[in-house]
Amino acid sequence: MVTVKQVQSKADLKAFVKFPFSIYKDSPYWVPPIINDEMESFNPEKNPVFKNAEAQFFLAYRENKIVGRVAAIINWLEVNEQQLRKMRFGWFDFVDDFEVSEALLKKVAEIGQGHDLEYMEGPVGFSNLDKVGVLIDGFDHIGTMITWYNHPYYLSHYEKHGFIKEKEYLENKFLFANADPKMFQKANMLIKRRYGLRELNFDNSKEIMPWVDKMFDLFNNTYSSLASFVKITDVQKEYFKKKYISFINPEYIKFVVDADNELVAFAIVMPSFSKALQKAKGKLFPTGVFHLLRAKKHSKDVIFYLIGIRPDFQNKGVTAVIFNEYYKTFKKRGVENCIRTPELEENVAIRQMWKHFDPVTHKRRRTYRKALRN
Repeated sequence: MVTVKQVQSKADLKAFVKFPFSIYKDSPYWVPPIINDEMESFNPEKNPVFKNAEAQFFLAYRENKIVGRVAAIINWLEVNEQQLRKMRFGWFDFVDDFEVSEALLKKVAEIGQGHDLEYMEGPVGFSNLDKVGVLIDGFDHIGTMITWYNHPYYLSHYEKHGFIKEKEYLENKFLFANADPKMFQKANMLIKRRYGLRELNFDNSKEIMPWVDKMFDLFNNTYSSLASFVKITDVQKEYFKKKYISFINPEYIKFVVDADNELVAFAIVMPSFSKALQKAKGKLFPTGVFHLLRAKKHSKDVIFYLIGIRPDFQNKGVTAVIFNEYYKTFKKRGVENCIRTPELEENVAIRQMWKHFDPVTHKRRRTYRKALRN
């Protein structure tokens, strides 16, 4: 018999965060989170997303042993402002037992029905900057710190319980050696001269901070037309600014501004922390922090985390300016592999942006939905 219990205490929450460590302990591809960091992201007193969202966390037990988990989430900005009456769920992990996954999903459905929502979708996080999608292809590739990894059997559980595909995401990578500077060096000069643009590079995080709010505003503006986009609020900007910007190599953040010093485009790249996080095993101390700092300085793999271009400058070649700056930085750093975060299959514009680099789609992931009303 499977019993589902709501997380009520700090000990319960820690058990929720640590559960995947048990089912992925032998996987060379799963990337564990930092346990304390994950717990903080679920704390309403520390994560400002809870000002516009609510979440309940559940653990499934069989014979007093944890066999599954799920987070049931409602983003009220999405429900009230976008009129998407959607019940979100994420952090959905389980042993290969249909009774376990069904019990957890039923709990999510009950909450959604109780709020008169129309459908449930997952796995997704609280917002667009969270992890998204169940992996459906590419199980033999190491994960990243900003994506979920899962066993192949997960897919059969979604289908068994009557879920249908909602969105598909592609993950691509390419060799830095594929980046022929001739593709963008000349265009870089032409675009800057034609539109009066200039690049901004940074040597330290302090120089970046005055631009961060503008960057998030541009991010909201760039992606607002995509399905399921939920804007980043002002309080979230402050949270992400303090939590993440100082952790990213300053030279991996590139901005492009116009003649009036207004932000036209930005890109954020992160060194890959995957192998460092595997070595850390969920803890910063005593040695985990050193693995992460070493990766920050010496990782030969980088992840293109965010890129945004003001709508009136899209399709005008502004990416040539960004690529030209990254080419110089990556060459100096000895970067070998460039990895892109999950991108919506429908986002043709982003794929066109990378076509000259001969990218390879090495992973696919999906979100699934199910109606909550008959």
